[in-house]
Amino acid sequence: MIERIESKETGLYCHIPFCASTCDFCAFYQEKPRRTDLDTYLDGMDIEFANLPKDRSFSTIFWGGGTPSLLSAKDLKRLGESMLRSINSDFEEWTVEMAPSTVKADKLSVLLDLGVTRFSLGVQSFNAHHLEQLGRLHNPSQIDTAWEHIQASRVGETNIDLMFALPHQSIEDWLADIEKVDQLKSTHVSTYCLTFEEDTALYLKLAQGTLKIDTEKERAFYLKAWDLLKELGFQQYEISNFARNPSSRCRHNLNTWRMHEWVGCGPSSASQFNGRRYRNPSSLEQWSNGLKTGEQLYEDSVSLDSQILFVDSLLFGLRMNEGIHLDALRRRFSETFSLKPYRVLFEKFIAAGYLKNQGDHFTLTREGQLRCDAIGSELIKASS
Repeated sequence: MIERIESKETGLYCHIPFCASTCDFCAFYQEKPRRTDLDTYLDGMDIEFANLPKDRSFSTIFWGGGTPSLLSAKDLKRLGESMLRSINSDFEEWTVEMAPSTVKADKLSVLLDLGVTRFSLGVQSFNAHHLEQLGRLHNPSQIDTAWEHIQASRVGETNIDLMFALPHQSIEDWLADIEKVDQLKSTHVSTYCLTFEEDTALYLKLAQGTLKIDTEKERAFYLKAWDLLKELGFQQYEISNFARNPSSRCRHNLNTWRMHEWVGCGPSSASQFNGRRYRNPSSLEQWSNGLKTGEQLYEDSVSLDSQILFVDSLLFGLRMNEGIHLDALRRRFSETFSLKPYRVLFEKFIAAGYLKNQGDHFTLTREGQLRCDAIGSELIKASS
């Protein structure tokens, strides 16, 4: 029997797939912002919002992309008003992702009037050379201008996305980026190690041998960042996420990591809802046609059983600093499957110094955090 998630813990994710150009590291589905495609998208979102379940309240909203802030103020207003007509208005958090080159005062004003509570700025780096290496369109001056607009808007919460282990990036470059976030007084920062996704420009360079992965350097980037962020007053609550205080943590992501439910709208958006995990078509045309005909198709549709959700809760729960209570987690999903394979693994991880426990409460050590992907792989094997 799968746990029935209370409506207050349901999230709404809206994917806005438009980008002015493709960054060298990005493998996400995206479209160029042609007017006809923008209209097709907005018409489709009107239908998809109207089809949202009426028996659920959404506690968190997240607009991601793509580049949501690439839309004009007029289009952002239309999209927001369409969504609000179909959902409750007592949500706790509404995040909108933004790119520095697209932040404008009129867009921020529209979004705040709609009820947005949190802006997330995709900076990636404050270094002009590194931005160029990543194929980003913005420059450091545009970051400063965008941040001035965001601060002037008086939005309640802010996040800055940073990337590290970039080509030719030094530890000193990386720490300078973190210091800059502190100077800007963002309430939250997300830090992501560069990954080489297939079908990206950076992956091609890796395959050609012009770039190499240096795992020891990546380790140093992690450790130096964790130390500096703690010194600056940021509290780590997940391997890649840091908040100045508990109220600044991203509630939408927390609900997702805790394996609650969310509904995705927009092409390529994922959902976990009513016992299934599925994804909308990664094609604006297919997604739109399916909505118009009432015969929407889904990609990667999986029926969820309790053990799938239990294992995923383990994987994401261990990434969080709060850790997991093993037996309580199993009881949450009302199942009687054996915990023995997991306890055997946990004993192994404790002996290796990757995991620590107080009774049935388990958290990763710092060394464990550095090895979380390998630990996750072993947990998945234990479940099969």
